[in-house]
Amino acid sequence: MYRSPYILSLALLLSLSLLFFLGPRLLGPAPPLPLPISPSDESDDLSLLRRASSPISPSRLSSASRRPKIAFLFLTNTPLHFAPLWQRFFSGSPRHRRLFNVYVHADPSSNVSAPADGVFAGRFIAAKRTARASPTLISATRRLLATAILDDPANTYFALVSQYCVPLHSLAYVYRSLFEAPRFDLTDPDASSSHGVLLRFRSYIEILSRSKSLWKRYTSRGRYAMLPEVPFEQFRVGSQFFVLTRRHARAVVRDRKLWKKFRLPCYQENSCYPEEHYFPTLLSMEDPGGCTHYTLTRVNWTGTVNGHPHTYRPPEVSPDLIHRLRSSNYSESYLFARKFSPDCLEPLMSIADKVIFRD
Repeated sequence: MYRSPYILSLALLLSLSLLFFLGPRLLGPAPPLPLPISPSDESDDLSLLRRASSPISPSRLSSASRRPKIAFLFLTNTPLHFAPLWQRFFSGSPRHRRLFNVYVHADPSSNVSAPADGVFAGRFIAAKRTARASPTLISATRRLLATAILDDPANTYFALVSQYCVPLHSLAYVYRSLFEAPRFDLTDPDASSSHGVLLRFRSYIEILSRSKSLWKRYTSRGRYAMLPEVPFEQFRVGSQFFVLTRRHARAVVRDRKLWKKFRLPCYQENSCYPEEHYFPTLLSMEDPGGCTHYTLTRVNWTGTVNGHPHTYRPPEVSPDLIHRLRSSNYSESYLFARKFSPDCLEPLMSIADKVIFRD
């Protein structure tokens, strides 16, 4: 009479233990948890961001440097595969060598070696670990922006690129397009009345309010996790790679409100790409009219695999590919492109002077 319940409980306990032991082998390994941001990393970043967003941080050009510069921000977790191509890009025109700065954030766990010479030497900033589907890529980008803001008040545009990005034009063309060509931005309503003068600088960042996966991305942390700071109606997505004005770069490093939400871990990894959500949402809420709503980095999303765009291989590299990648409906041309496999370096270098840097 008393033995049956006892035996039943014992059998249930043994079954649960067996399931606990065999479960991982039957179901496969659990997906890795998103890489969290440690309190020490957050504290370090906050100190840097406060200095960069302070009213007394460098914000005006000195009398010794009146021409604005482009800050090129390289975000990488592997060696800089295309460093020789970028080196040629930066050194192509002597008169433009003082019109840019380079900053590199390299994931310290990947053991990326800093070049001993060239434009990348001494340009690696203090870095932290990064990972996909986590807010660490936002932190790394904000770290780059803050460092560049503090480093040189002449930094006026901030171009974020990766180790898989390549230039599609010469530095002279890029500089002229951003600072001197009033009709480069085909969507600028002021271009028709510019009379040959660039009236204002706008940030080139993709901001999309419509996407099949928008709701899934918004709820990747939980249905109500983003409220009240980010209502679904104001949630935006877009390319991770942008060219921001100094005004918008300072807005990014100054933000604390939205960061509290976007730093939360995701529970749906296949729909959570914080670096594609945070910047478009923040700047759309902050200053939508000051943004072009499109990017200057060309990406081919045909044949997407696990959230990665098409990767170009050496047989695909040709003058015709470069010309096709430049074509844009929003600007006179795309300025950069991705994603290229590392072994594309040789064929790209072979057409660098005659095609890529010939504007």
